[in-house]
Amino acid sequence: MSKVEVPRKSIYRLSIYQRCLQKLLENQVETVSSEALSKAAGVKSTQLRKDLTYFGQFGTRGLGYNVRALSSVLNDVLGTTSYQPVILVGVGNLGAALLQYGGFHKEGFEISAAFDIAPNRARLGPKVKTPVHQQAKMVDYIRSKGVRMAILAVPNQVAQTVVNDMVDAGVQAILNFSPTVLQVPENVTVNNVDLALELENLSYFIR
Repeated sequence: MSKVEVPRKSIYRLSIYQRCLQKLLENQVETVSSEALSKAAGVKSTQLRKDLTYFGQFGTRGLGYNVRALSSVLNDVLGTTSYQPVILVGVGNLGAALLQYGGFHKEGFEISAAFDIAPNRARLGPKVKTPVHQQAKMVDYIRSKGVRMAILAVPNQVAQTVVNDMVDAGVQAILNFSPTVLQVPENVTVNNVDLALELENLSYFIR
């Protein structure tokens, strides 16, 4: 399926819909109404239908959506029908924790390699099989393996330099855990995960 231009918030919601559909499949549910799916995803049913119409017409009036068929379409749209190799740069405390997280593989992603300026410092559990390389080898690895996605968990003072090298080597999508705003070309997408900012926003609701 060819990609179409859709709002980033809609793409984010597609991932939420997919999580809900996977739970329905696990419970052997074959069909679901837009009202039930939207309620599970925490959005309005009109928003759900609008998000899905970017990619075609789904569902049958009075019957709802076929869960397996819609899940398959969303897998195709999100590019998770096959494993996507991802690299991790920065294996400090946060990076090491990410390497030990098992949820990436479940959702169709695999951290194929990690990089750090001092790879021997990485304290990983025995279950982590991901190789940790010297950061100087990152560019050659990206180019030789055709890596297009990366997770960044380096200190903010070096983040932009590392990203410049990533982009030059061919990375097109970055999950950024570094507390800094990255400058990238228009064809590169960055999702920022600022844990302190998220806590700051949450604090508003407990006053």
